Amino acid sequence: MAKTIIEPFRIKSVEPIRWTTRQERGQLLLSAHYNLFQLPAEDVLIDLLTDSGTGAMSTKQWAAIMVGDESYAGSKSFDHFRDSIQDIFGYRHVIPTHQGRAAERILFSVMCKKDDVVPNNTHFDTTRANVEFVGAEAVDLVIAEGKQPSLVHPFKGNMDVEALENLIQRVGRERIPLVMITVTNNSGGGQPVSMANVRQVSAVCRRHRIPLYFDACRFAENAYFIKLREPGYALKSPKQIAREMFAYGDGCTMSAKKDGLANIGGFLCTNDDLLAQQEKNLLILTEGYPTYGGLAGRDLEAIAVGVQEALEEDYLRYRIASTAYLGTHIAAQGVPIVQPPGGHAIYLDARAFLPHIPPAQFPGVALAAELYLEGGIRSVEIGSLMFGGAAKMDLVRLAIPRRVYTQSHIDYVVEVILEVWKKRDSIQGLKLTYEAPFLRHFTARLEPVEQAVLHAV
Repeated sequence: MAKTIIEPFRIKSVEPIRWTTRQERGQLLLSAHYNLFQLPAEDVLIDLLTDSGTGAMSTKQWAAIMVGDESYAGSKSFDHFRDSIQDIFGYRHVIPTHQGRAAERILFSVMCKKDDVVPNNTHFDTTRANVEFVGAEAVDLVIAEGKQPSLVHPFKGNMDVEALENLIQRVGRERIPLVMITVTNNSGGGQPVSMANVRQVSAVCRRHRIPLYFDACRFAENAYFIKLREPGYALKSPKQIAREMFAYGDGCTMSAKKDGLANIGGFLCTNDDLLAQQEKNLLILTEGYPTYGGLAGRDLEAIAVGVQEALEEDYLRYRIASTAYLGTHIAAQGVPIVQPPGGHAIYLDARAFLPHIPPAQFPGVALAAELYLEGGIRSVEIGSLMFGGAAKMDLVRLAIPRRVYTQSHIDYVVEVILEVWKKRDSIQGLKLTYEAPFLRHFTARLEPVEQAVLHAV
């Protein structure tokens, strides 16, 4: 087989991207207060801020959009949506939402109360925020290997089963309304969770009669990693692997903007009839009727097709190989990344990249800003700004939108990162000038530490 990675699709429509000068990008950074969320998208050359809702839809998805049933209640598009999701996930109740965080908010509002404890391998930002918003505590229990960026381990997203047992014994089963597993483990570097680990966590939950839920945003990528790396799964299809994985749980939340290959949408699943009714009641209050849940019929159709396409092996082979290509090429030049490369993104280890910048000065944000200044690449910090004192690492995530960029785009990203790597000693830390009480990284304002010192003088 040829070694060249080629996209398993042809391009039928193109979207122009605009070049900016370094001087323009410097002014844009100042205007955005060094927060890349505040940049106008038209001033970004390669946008790796997120892979959420930024993918390109297929001809089949666009065709499905045209038959979307926009009926308020009883839409046949909901039937297509529900049937497609049940075909993969297997749960009895499928509740549509406008995106994943809405599913999280409904789930935790119904299941959790003040002083409860929710274990996860690693909570992502909105998951943690929604747990904490209802007064519960979000506890991360990823294995020790998952906290060491440079260490190579096939399943660094695994939950520490012994730590889960200890937590249940320490706080009591009555304070733990559910356990979650995030697949793949986004905050931990896009690292997969093994089937063996899912099985072990499920056994603990069954023994203590605690429901097990999945944050399933990148379930297809996780299934493909299991196929590649876990003994006994090489001959199974990604769909077969996904079905087995979800059979160990009681429900899930999902943003269909990731492995649903759609631009908007999500869902909440459960096998619990009483819980489903409570969730639908809250859905009606905040999202919409249970057969549309805040989505247009055309979006339901796009997701119904997208979740199936995300499991196609040709696509997954290309997706994982393209991401690994980026990680392998920069790591070969000494750039510290989370190893091994994840499924949807490469994570730069900002603390190792910029050892002269302490966590309190946000090395991840400083590195992300420098990547934009150097080459117009937008990324996102996952570290001390996003998680505050809970951050175990300071990472910069380069999330690759699905079916959007070609290999020449990835080669350009490699070149920019290597240029920044050469001048890393000159990069300075940042200081907060504004922060919101929740999810502060979305709206925070920062400035260089030296500039802050000058203001003080």
